[in-house]
Amino acid sequence: MQYRKPPLTFADQLQLLRQRGLKIPDIQKAEHYLSHISYYRLRAYTYPFQDNTDSNHPFLPGVEFEQILDLYRFDRKLRIMIFDAIERIEIAFRTQIIYHFALTHGAHFFQDGRFFHNQVNFRNDLKTLDKEIRRSSETFIKHYRRKYTQPNRPAAWMSLEVTSMGLLSKIFENLAISPEKKKVAAHFGLNTFVLESWMHALSHVRNICAHHSRLWNRTLTQTAKLPKRTGFHWIADQPTAPDRIYLILCCIQYLLNIIAPAHSFSNRLKDLLNAHPTIPLRNMGFSSNWEQDSFWT
Repeated sequence: MQYRKPPLTFADQLQLLRQRGLKIPDIQKAEHYLSHISYYRLRAYTYPFQDNTDSNHPFLPGVEFEQILDLYRFDRKLRIMIFDAIERIEIAFRTQIIYHFALTHGAHFFQDGRFFHNQVNFRNDLKTLDKEIRRSSETFIKHYRRKYTQPNRPAAWMSLEVTSMGLLSKIFENLAISPEKKKVAAHFGLNTFVLESWMHALSHVRNICAHHSRLWNRTLTQTAKLPKRTGFHWIADQPTAPDRIYLILCCIQYLLNIIAPAHSFSNRLKDLLNAHPTIPLRNMGFSSNWEQDSFWT
């Protein structure tokens, strides 16, 4: 089928929304938002307010433009809060890998295939790492290049410092089971397989946040495994929708309790939800009595 939808002016976009039943009391204000957010981006937040069984996607009775903006603002604040939390987790995860493996196997353990169980993935990850090192503008990478000729790659505490979280999670997953890998996982009170899945899932969510994509009710393609046991306080009731953001929020809360015990993530989350009381939490995977769980206190 040939795509034939024409581009529309901001005024035409608003007219289309009104034709579908959206109430827009302040046209000038709405056009201002469309000119800075874009119609297509905002469309991701109109779906919960529409009858999507109808090909014309009419809005449900009484829906106003401000309700869509409120959902958009909520999702933006949620992404910013999560992105900030994942930064702390990524740094702690990176630190533990470098510390335990470098102390035991030397500064360049990451380029020794003996420590990895899948050699194809090892070579591919090393190629990606080389690209990230070359692309880095960090002063310590430039200093290493100027001063040293061997080894070609800087030490782990430099090379792995400039890797993306996605690559770091792949490198960790491919590391063969060893006392060092178990120590990294034990630091976070998890087994290695659960920690691997959590870091993949957090990396996926981090990328969604970095690209400013809709997050609040997204079905996540990378999911975190539910731990059977943990070394630290975990939620009482396991989430019924592990592919929704609530489980990720639980993982973040759990890890921050270890990394930064004085953190305010749970309070910030509650404040955000209280500021947007109309958000349907079930669409995010929240359990009905989640706030009563001592995990969130």
